[in-house]
Amino acid sequence: MRGDRVILKAVINNIVFRAFSSSSIQSSLSNQFGRLKHLGFDLPDVWPPATCSQPSITPYFDGPSAEIIDGKSIAAKIKSQVASEILKMKDAVGKQPGLAVVLVGERSDSHTFVRTKMKACDEVGISSSVIELHADCTEDEVFHVVSNLNKDPLIHGVLVQLPLPKHLDEEKILNVVNPEKDVDGFHPFNMGSLAMKGREPFFIPCAAKSCIDLLLRSGVEIAGKNAVVIGRSKLVGLPVSLLLQRHHATVSVVHSFTKNAQELTREADIIITDVGVPNMIRGNWLRSGAVVIDAGTNAVKDPSRKNGFHLTGDVCFEEAVRVASAITPVPGGLGPVTISMLLSNTLDSAKRAYDFV
Repeated sequence: MRGDRVILKAVINNIVFRAFSSSSIQSSLSNQFGRLKHLGFDLPDVWPPATCSQPSITPYFDGPSAEIIDGKSIAAKIKSQVASEILKMKDAVGKQPGLAVVLVGERSDSHTFVRTKMKACDEVGISSSVIELHADCTEDEVFHVVSNLNKDPLIHGVLVQLPLPKHLDEEKILNVVNPEKDVDGFHPFNMGSLAMKGREPFFIPCAAKSCIDLLLRSGVEIAGKNAVVIGRSKLVGLPVSLLLQRHHATVSVVHSFTKNAQELTREADIIITDVGVPNMIRGNWLRSGAVVIDAGTNAVKDPSRKNGFHLTGDVCFEEAVRVASAITPVPGGLGPVTISMLLSNTLDSAKRAYDFV
């Protein structure tokens, strides 16, 4: 038995270390040898940088430009519906939904995201609060805050703003959130229920839910279609691949270790991407008439802008718009809808708590 393990280790060393020469990946693999192999190896996704400056080498689709899926107008409709239901709840039971955000550290982007969420809550009538902790706080301090929010009957959604400082165990902290208040949908109960046929999570992760919502509202047929999800994060890639399967699409997940990523993507009717690499998906990655949902939001240096940068997605929009049949812009596509889904999830939690239909 010991001899088998030695042989297995040697084979894995030979295959994996030849394929990936990065010292960080080698170190990660070394630390994982000797563990059970059933779950595979936990390797980081490292995507190469991309540029939209060079033209795509394949001809573009000769048809009309793609339909631009307007996330802002769709988000406005969702928020209007949420606000209307909250008014009805106040009239019926005298209560309103409550959302609490735990914000750790001083990251400017995290503070910006939280302010956006708080503003959206105010617009629809959700009571919101932010609990701020220092960047050097302990895990026990975060656990204590989250546990108290779990017990508060006026709080229906508990959200831990990510990313957390590196010394904090993100998974441990997310696991402390009550699944029935986990409006981000990241708790193992909710993610596991999403993965298992016949089970229903309390919440679906907001960005993934938004991707499906945009497809449905745009009249895109999902059942029986080939869908490629580029990226496998718990925020978008993993949950949206599970949702697409629930809608009976044939799903391929492309990641940084996929050898034929471009060829697989070119076969897709539906493409959803969230890799964090500006303009990685070029026009020659797409088949004519594909539908593209771009979940990437990347800040690119731009001296001509007042703030010194502009936002772009993972998709080279200038090329893709001439190939796809429909596409989301960045900004103004998925982002506003994702915020609206957070409001919708918080409302659903309050409705369960107050038995309000």
